[in-house]
Amino acid sequence: MSHTDYDVVIVGAGGDGPVAAWRLGQLGLDVLVLEAGPFYGNEQWERPTEEPGGESSSDPADLSGELLDEQFTTRELEMIQKLIFGPADHERGFWLRKFPQSGITIQAAGVGGTTLIYTGNHPRAYPAAIDEQPHWPDSFGYEDLLPYYRRMEELLDIQPAPVTAKEELFFQGAEERGYDLVDNKNVTAAGYRPQPNAIWGPDEKLRVERRGDGTLSRPYDGNFRHPADPDAVDPVEGHTLATTELSGNPHPLGAPYEEKAKRTSAIGVVPEALKTGNVTIRPNAFVTDVLVDRSLGGNPEATGVEFRDTWSGDTEQVSAGVVVLAAGAIETPRLWLNADLPRNEWVGKGMTIHFGDNVMGFWEEEVLEERVGKPTADPQEGQTIAARLDYPGVGMLQTTGSYAGIAAILGFGASASGFTFTNDPAEAPWDTIGRLAGPKLKRFLSRYRQALPVLVVTDDRPHKRNGVSVVDGVEDEHGPIPQVNYVPSKGDVQRRDELAEIASNVLKAAGADHVHRSDSPATAIHIHSTMAMGKVVDTACEAYDVDRLFVADHSALANGVGGPNPTNTGQSLALRTAERIADRYFDCLVDPIGGS
Repeated sequence: MSHTDYDVVIVGAGGDGPVAAWRLGQLGLDVLVLEAGPFYGNEQWERPTEEPGGESSSDPADLSGELLDEQFTTRELEMIQKLIFGPADHERGFWLRKFPQSGITIQAAGVGGTTLIYTGNHPRAYPAAIDEQPHWPDSFGYEDLLPYYRRMEELLDIQPAPVTAKEELFFQGAEERGYDLVDNKNVTAAGYRPQPNAIWGPDEKLRVERRGDGTLSRPYDGNFRHPADPDAVDPVEGHTLATTELSGNPHPLGAPYEEKAKRTSAIGVVPEALKTGNVTIRPNAFVTDVLVDRSLGGNPEATGVEFRDTWSGDTEQVSAGVVVLAAGAIETPRLWLNADLPRNEWVGKGMTIHFGDNVMGFWEEEVLEERVGKPTADPQEGQTIAARLDYPGVGMLQTTGSYAGIAAILGFGASASGFTFTNDPAEAPWDTIGRLAGPKLKRFLSRYRQALPVLVVTDDRPHKRNGVSVVDGVEDEHGPIPQVNYVPSKGDVQRRDELAEIASNVLKAAGADHVHRSDSPATAIHIHSTMAMGKVVDTACEAYDVDRLFVADHSALANGVGGPNPTNTGQSLALRTAERIADRYFDCLVDPIGGS
């Protein structure tokens, strides 16, 4: 490394850390970002899972779309093994978390973090979740986020998702159940709409049109490659309508790094951060301690961090004027708890995960012909999650498109209700509930192209019993491992059941002849609230108990923002936090995004 003394060191280059780095770099501050995982698509690491490669990158010229095409194959099993939370050297296994209940955490490691496997969904929080629920400080309101939402949406070019057959079916069902189209980004009433996605729209030549006889035209016959690719046949720009968001999505193939359609933080934010000339990213660097000065009296003051090189095992230290924790809602509290930092009873507590479920509808071919002009719904076409039904106060529903393997896991692979034959859903709006196996599983999987899965995303509320602790006596190379505890409240369960019922009724209104509910065990994909504003950090997201230590990830969100996918809110808050850092400690904030 060129030096070991920075204005700001950021722990984590996931969804939020690069946003803070970009804004701080814009303001002229010298920023180091330490990321535990690898850096894909960067020429300093041509074989990131096979050898250590370079040490750090601060030049946008290092970014390579061609290299990303080689590394992100979209083969599901390969990409799951490559991206799920663990070191670049996969021979060493994943980094462990303990989840005593029936559940699982799903996060990715690497520059871009879990945005590498997120589906691009970028809605805003429900205003009522911030202004009317009791979790946020009174001095912080939804209005505080609006200028930052607008700036992030501009940077990432947020667009309504394209509508394919699966979204058309969902919208038909929602309309027939009496819901209206939502035409406002700040959602205050129930309704349906296309997802606002951080994914560039498809090329116009991919548009499917309905002929006068009701059949569909499919005029495109190229190879879905970008104009920059010399092998492109009738090239396209933007999304290719292949649902590969969960497996990295390097499309369109042949595109330069910054012109990949899915705007992960690695694609949409990191290049802008590097262009400031003030940001350095070091991957394969797992932070294990926060360094503090206790000699000043009062609160200790953060002065830097200690980290471990995940290839060599060597330990190094860097000093900084401000330390920012952006390692995610599990690793940020784990780092605090493993470091010699003051004990705060809310560190790691109050976790929300949007307590989810899966509901799937199936159609007869002739019904699909009548409704969408073809005998299939084809969940594998279009963007992975492209339609939603907002229901402030309860949560939301969103369609999920994927290939058959992921659909089978989500819809049939696990259930808190056991197997379907042990359940009697006679009084419920769904026809079956639980886990499928044997001939019945084969029968439903054979109807995959006539299916539409819907994901239930619940507005679960913070409870102190839920969260992250560390396991005494169980360590990996970075210290005691995190333990994740989650037990939904009675209200959380009731809201999830209500949403599952709404989903079933929407699917049946759209003509589904069979609806299956998974009753999924707790799956932590959207994870927030473990370092909550008002409990662990103030409204600038600086820790109450440690000066010059800030949090800039989803853990600072005081609740689950009502149910909407949290990436937009987490990134917008990180952008605001960067400005508070600059103003509070560096006196360099001339033109704040949020105004005076």
